[in-house]
Amino acid sequence: MKETMQDQIRQWFLECRDATGKFPDFPPEDEGGSALIFKEKDPAEVEAELQGKGEEKGKKKGKKSGKKKDKKKDKKDKKGKKGKKGKGGDDEEEEPGFKMQPSNFLGTVKESSTEYETVWKERNEENNFNQKYDSELIKEQKRIEVETEIRTQVDELMRQELKNLKLAVDREKGKGKKGKKGKKSGKKSGKKKKKKKSGKKSGKKGKKGKKEKDLTPDRTMESLYEELVREGILIRCPKFALKDYLGDYSYLGTTLRQADIEPMPSLSDVRQLVALYGILPLGSLAVHERSPLIKSLLLAGPRGTGKRSLVHAICTETGANLFDLTAANIAGKYPGKSGLQMLLHLIMKVGRSLQPSVFYIGDCEKTWMKKVPKTDKTDPKRLKKELPKLLKLFKPEDRLLLVGTSRCPFDCEMKGLAGAYQKIILIPRPDYASRNLLWRSLIPQSNGIMTELLDISSLAKVTDGYTQKHIMTACQQVLTERRVAQLAKRPLVASEFIPPLARIDPIYKEEEEAFKTWYAKTPLGKKRAKAAEGGDEDDGKGKKKGGKKGKKGKKKK
Repeated sequence: MKETMQDQIRQWFLECRDATGKFPDFPPEDEGGSALIFKEKDPAEVEAELQGKGEEKGKKKGKKSGKKKDKKKDKKDKKGKKGKKGKGGDDEEEEPGFKMQPSNFLGTVKESSTEYETVWKERNEENNFNQKYDSELIKEQKRIEVETEIRTQVDELMRQELKNLKLAVDREKGKGKKGKKGKKSGKKSGKKKKKKKSGKKSGKKGKKGKKEKDLTPDRTMESLYEELVREGILIRCPKFALKDYLGDYSYLGTTLRQADIEPMPSLSDVRQLVALYGILPLGSLAVHERSPLIKSLLLAGPRGTGKRSLVHAICTETGANLFDLTAANIAGKYPGKSGLQMLLHLIMKVGRSLQPSVFYIGDCEKTWMKKVPKTDKTDPKRLKKELPKLLKLFKPEDRLLLVGTSRCPFDCEMKGLAGAYQKIILIPRPDYASRNLLWRSLIPQSNGIMTELLDISSLAKVTDGYTQKHIMTACQQVLTERRVAQLAKRPLVASEFIPPLARIDPIYKEEEEAFKTWYAKTPLGKKRAKAAEGGDEDDGKGKKKGGKKGKKGKKKK
């Protein structure tokens, strides 16, 4: 390997010297070294390329005179085409429309597909039941690693060889002109050094201002972690998978849109958005680097819709640390401005070193309420000024996410809430399809037995307005140990679930409409409304303009 690499690099030196008259500069190690010069080329191939170039030079000289004549003809043809375009020919330019941005993940998909086609497509694994390793595949992978190690050694040797060659050439050329050129080059190099020094100084000054102050330089990460756990800020997240957040699709969405009624998002849409904005960027480093940066997420919806469960799902699916910054949890801890700065410093230091991390704030609307009730002694406005500063500390390479939950976001200022939370997910009360799915899955989870006597469809229809938590509590209250023991003799009936549900207040349509109108006022809601009405507005404008032109034409006649 060493000998072949050295031969290739020497051949490249000669090729460049013949083409340009000078020896080339060797590529630096940061850019890959000699790996950039050529890929899988033998000295024979390089020689063949040199011979081909020599033949092409001879052909080009003969064709130069013919090309000049052809250029004049091409110019005339282009002028003629331009004239046709102006008159409205076939070559009219297309109207600029919506263009998709290039995908960041298409390259990796193509690489994996090519690897499958070259290695695994025609491979017969019928006899390899135990999935034993293939020594040839491992050798191919290790050969690449060995090549990279040897290439670094070869690059060092060839850099020295290139320096010696350049020095030998310079001695032959510049015997009489050494004195004059030496003085000029000395002056220039002195100026350049001064510039470099000044540039370094200015760079250092800029970096000093951006650096964060380390308030705990002498403490270990274990002690900081232990302190946050002892204070109850870094909490253990209960295991809750995203698939356990039950909800079905909105099957009536298209029919409602046809009747000019914007439907509420379904629970499956909510699950998909949480995976897109929360789980994928935190869980996968490749997705986080290539997808747009999302620093904060707001889950807004009525009580019992599973907002906290979704926060737990983000942490369990990604293995993230959960920092509870709810006003009730922080109250009385780290008092004063200095204490609050220390708290934010601790959570950022621990969260960044042990990322991915989630910072959770429950009832986050209280932070931006105009008037906090006197009975509330948790000081919810404590993080009002500090949250924007905290979000600024989130760097693109950090896998950190601020998640807030809100029961009544319409009670606070819109500017503060929309400014702090980048993405807002509206969680509605479950529709008929989701309620049907919830009853069918939660009854067996509570050791209940599904029979033909249990009318699930009517139960789902009657429980309109009840959330996931309400249905779960009803199942737990009905299916006690005594009732489960009697299921073989006395099967379940839908009417048994009505009394426990009657004790719970459902979520009425007025409350859901309040959430809908609030979401329409948010920046994301406004963008969605504009996108939905964009096509209709353009059509209306076009019709109006056409009508005016028609009237003017009649008057002239």
